[in-house]
Amino acid sequence: MLQFRLPDPGEGLVEAEITSWRVAVGDEVQVNDILLEIETAKSLVELPSPHAGRVARLLVAEGDTVAIGTPVIEIDDGRGNGPSPDAGSSVTTVTDLAESAPSAPSAPTPAAPDAAPREVEGGRSTAAEAGAALLVGYGARPGAVSRRPRKGVVAVPPEETKEQVQESYATDRPVSRRVDEVTETHAVTAEAAGDPLPAPGAEPPAPSLPRSPLAAPQVRRLARDLGVDLHGVPGSGPGGVITREDVVAAADAVSSVRVTRPEHERRPLRGVRKAMVTSMTESLRVPQATAWVTIDVTETMTLVESLKGRREFASLRVSPLLVFAKAACLAIARNPEINSSYDEATGEIVLHRDVNLGIAAATPRGLIVPNIKQANELNLVELAQAMNRMIAVAREGRVQPSDMVGGTFTITNVGIFGVDAGTPILNPGEAAILCLGTVKRRPWLVGTGAEERIEPRYVCTVVITFDHRLVDGEMGSKFLGDVATILEDPGLSLLF
Repeated sequence: MLQFRLPDPGEGLVEAEITSWRVAVGDEVQVNDILLEIETAKSLVELPSPHAGRVARLLVAEGDTVAIGTPVIEIDDGRGNGPSPDAGSSVTTVTDLAESAPSAPSAPTPAAPDAAPREVEGGRSTAAEAGAALLVGYGARPGAVSRRPRKGVVAVPPEETKEQVQESYATDRPVSRRVDEVTETHAVTAEAAGDPLPAPGAEPPAPSLPRSPLAAPQVRRLARDLGVDLHGVPGSGPGGVITREDVVAAADAVSSVRVTRPEHERRPLRGVRKAMVTSMTESLRVPQATAWVTIDVTETMTLVESLKGRREFASLRVSPLLVFAKAACLAIARNPEINSSYDEATGEIVLHRDVNLGIAAATPRGLIVPNIKQANELNLVELAQAMNRMIAVAREGRVQPSDMVGGTFTITNVGIFGVDAGTPILNPGEAAILCLGTVKRRPWLVGTGAEERIEPRYVCTVVITFDHRLVDGEMGSKFLGDVATILEDPGLSLLF
């Protein structure tokens, strides 16, 4: 029996939650068939089978959180490397079947060897075939033994005696062999229920209408306000009149038995949300500063509409975030300190040559930040393709562990929620994060001098948060200014 132990899918994990099993006991699996799905601290991961065979046991249940290296499933590869029958195997023999087979009532004791299945022409019956024949002949389930006799061999059960037949079909006793199973029956006298039927020719009595509760108008209004049904309220006033006190007492009685919802709901902290708590808490250990600028992005919106009509972007989703990501990569080339990290062990600043561009995504499972490797080397079409793939898998929770590590710079788009701007928190290990607010039509002052005028323009706010140990205010402002320049006039990106 081969055991499959929970592996580390490349994130340096300590534990993972079993989200769902894709196989059941008895299923046949091949190498690389998906066995189960686990939720790690960063994503959902499907685990393939390293063995081919039959699923023998599932060692953990869905919802369990288990440590890396824990056996989770046993697979029988059919090579006989499992436990032997002496070690608790589930091998069933004909003898076991004969001992466990239910005996029919009053069934005769199997005869001596001379009553065993007889030899016939063409061969000799085996011991297993003889046992199978006995079991079928004396009340065992026909499907209990799947082995068939060899060709030319017929197992014949012993013949019933005349006395056995007469006993089986005796008619002078109940069907049950046990007398105490027979229940005596007694005659039951039916009693009349309801009102008697009217005599022939007589008119049926008029149906009686429910009596209207006796209560003054102000009492009825009070009952309606309190949600009290007056039909069930006994009146304590003269002649059974319902009073205000009766209504209030009935309302108190209802409220005392009313089921109230719990004041709190508790949910276990696990998976991505647990990792988010850890990373955001770690991030706040770093001294952070924030700067922002509000800019006219009308030309960027014009570029986005133009790209949507291009053949190269026909199957891709194009949004201002695409131009925003490209502008960030171009501005990093002019301000490389933005794409850095701090090595606390050596006390050194590490400048990253490649921009592994992280895109923060809010999912039902929590905040995740997958990254596009070497985004600075991609042209606009390639960047759009990579962003489309990443957003799709992030929404489905299918981001691969390799996409969650190695990020050097992050962008986040709060504009999709209609938010003007925000002060994002650094992704741990990175020097800066850039935030794009919502794009809105606003009155904006354009032109200079005598040409100044107010026009409706597309405007948004761009925000940067940076590690103040690595990036000072001047450097952060220069980077933010370069991003703003490209978004205000995308054609100037040719200068970068």
